[in-house]
Amino acid sequence: MYSSTFIFAKGTYDEEFHRLDSEIASAARSLPGYLGEEAWENPESGLICNVYYWASLEALHALMTHPTHLEAKANQGKWLAGYRIIISQVLRTYGDAGLEGRLPLAKTD
Repeated sequence: MYSSTFIFAKGTYDEEFHRLDSEIASAARSLPGYLGEEAWENPESGLICNVYYWASLEALHALMTHPTHLEAKANQGKWLAGYRIIISQVLRTYGDAGLEGRLPLAKTD
């Protein structure tokens, strides 16, 4: 399993941003190998974090090369005040049953 984490600082959003954001989310959810997502905002830093989970690197690559994603990436400077992408391989998830059904991933251990 893999995760792609998109951390960004808000800029000024417009209609085009909201359209592309919605289309990218829909495209991700429709791809084979999409496992789920989470979003977080840090009120202290003002940063937003979106984490997508993937069954394979091929599934993640399918989103990265999707035309809508490429369009948004080319224009990110219009809407964001900085961003960082982190691609990770998930080795293990674990915990108790308290978050069952509230997270996109089942525990693996």
